[in-house]
Amino acid sequence: MDETPRGRGTGLNPANRFDEISCEWEAETDPAEKSAPATRFFRDNSKSVLVKNDSPDIPFNWSLNPYRGCEHGCVYCYARPYHEYLGLSSGLDFESMIFVKEDAPELLARELAKPSWEPDWIALGGVTDVYQPIERKLQVTRRCLQVLADARHPCGLVTKNHLVTRDLDVLAELVRWDCARVFVSLTTLDAELARRMEPRASTPARRLDAIRTLAQAGIPVGVMTAPMILGLNDHEMPKLLEAAADAGAVSAGYVALRLPHQLGPLFDDWLSRNCPDRKDKVLNQIRSARGGRLNDPRFGSRMKGEGIFAEHLAALFALTCRRLGLNYERAPRRADHFRRPLGDQLRLL
Repeated sequence: MDETPRGRGTGLNPANRFDEISCEWEAETDPAEKSAPATRFFRDNSKSVLVKNDSPDIPFNWSLNPYRGCEHGCVYCYARPYHEYLGLSSGLDFESMIFVKEDAPELLARELAKPSWEPDWIALGGVTDVYQPIERKLQVTRRCLQVLADARHPCGLVTKNHLVTRDLDVLAELVRWDCARVFVSLTTLDAELARRMEPRASTPARRLDAIRTLAQAGIPVGVMTAPMILGLNDHEMPKLLEAAADAGAVSAGYVALRLPHQLGPLFDDWLSRNCPDRKDKVLNQIRSARGGRLNDPRFGSRMKGEGIFAEHLAALFALTCRRLGLNYERAPRRADHFRRPLGDQLRLL
């Protein structure tokens, strides 16, 4: 029996790795009667929103994340362990306790207005999805995009939510100045597998529709087949790329699954409940690509893995992209149109 609450990626809340003492107890409620806990939202009072990246295997220098935690609940999400820095769990807490940077647009405008700021590519959502469900109401991401559009500042984003199509008008203004790229994350074409892995994200069909809608609007759009999980969804890579290309994607990327910290036990438990017949195969292939472990944090290896399975995945990706004509042309990433926000613009915010 799957004891995961309906609409959640996991029913576990493993101990925070920074806590020396933790408590465990068994609930008396029948697991079959458990309902998904309501999502709670908290104000994040961060004084800055731009984070400098110094990782050599990530293709951007700055990132902006309006939300901490993500209600999509993707069981494999590498961002889950970040919740432990907030004193919470990387399990159910991560997808049900969301911290919102409501002042992100104002803070972003102030950063861009500084004389010392030099325009550089900003990635929205390098950690958690900028279009998770609460964005429909709060519009923090949309307002950040408006700041960037007003400043003609280059940016890009990755999402697995159809909600991105709501902001076609702002994205089109950015594209007018060659300042925007959008990637849609697509992990499987199997709607049932997607529901179990990514319970509150858009369905595969809706993500393909988002690619099609963006492409028809003239927005440079690509697909991220990420994560590729050896032994589970890696065989789908050619079909994923074909479907995305048919929908209008012009570029593509992929990342191999990595399971840092408590993500290993969470994913192990998820496999036991959802894919018990494939569990050993999946974990063994992941270990094969990660030097015998479930995670290899080394730069240059952590995104793709090593060994025969990782090499096969890389070759399959390259061959399929070549056949489909993906990644032949890169959308411009210009910064020469940048105009610094003025004082009057800041007051309007």
